[in-house]
Amino acid sequence: MSESLTVLLQYLMPKQALTYVAGKFASWRGGAVTAAAISAFARRYRVDMGEAAEPGLRAYASFNDFFTRALRPELRPLAKADLVCPVDGAVSEFGAIMGGQIFQAKGHRYSTHALVGGDAELAARFDNGSFATLYLSPSDYHRIHMPRAGRLIRMIHVPGSLFSVNPLMARRVPGLFARNERVVCVFESAEGLFALVLVGAVIVGSIATVWHGVVTPPRHRRPSIWKYEADAGIELAQGAEMGRFMLGSTVVALFDNPEVRFVPEWEPGVPVRMGGAMGRLGAV
Repeated sequence: MSESLTVLLQYLMPKQALTYVAGKFASWRGGAVTAAAISAFARRYRVDMGEAAEPGLRAYASFNDFFTRALRPELRPLAKADLVCPVDGAVSEFGAIMGGQIFQAKGHRYSTHALVGGDAELAARFDNGSFATLYLSPSDYHRIHMPRAGRLIRMIHVPGSLFSVNPLMARRVPGLFARNERVVCVFESAEGLFALVLVGAVIVGSIATVWHGVVTPPRHRRPSIWKYEADAGIELAQGAEMGRFMLGSTVVALFDNPEVRFVPEWEPGVPVRMGGAMGRLGAV
């Protein structure tokens, strides 16, 4: 199938309905049917169950249990770095945010203002900062971890479309990550503000955080905002789990620090692992 036809089908398909059905199936505890589907998925995507804390496929009662499986903790040691990679996946893009614009792919940029759901004051904090976009494939580990320690101050659910977020769609759909549904998690740290934006996609039936549980579904027409005061005590250490996808998707990390020095090994398409060195923070 040509790239143009693939993209056209993404525009035409009933993405919300497909995702609703997929979400229902993913949470269904269907016994032998679920076990067979999980086994077929693991073969199709060559999932390495040797890394899972529970390697036996029949131990997972639902697809969601399988998708969000824990890893053996010794397999993801934390690097000694200011910033560690929050996910298993691949680098999409990274670098400086220039004048409030984030680079998506050749010929495509989108604004921090759009990404965070139209909050101009919040967006301005990142306008000249740094970003990293990380893609999680269906075979990857689907939990998201903290790149550094931080205190949660805000969470925003931004409704939107549900295009696929694979590299092809990133190249062909303008403003992809700022038009898809997403959950924006904003943290305060001793070194400044940072945010992890969990971007939804077609078939990604749910996005959850460790402090809230499932954020979506339900899906609303307007943004939902939660603010957390200091006495709420939601502080997470570097490397701690902060959320999860019920299938692969994309995380956009934003830092208000304009001098993030990403590790020299990074380039678009390079595989990354949670806990690996991501970069260091420069003086501001």
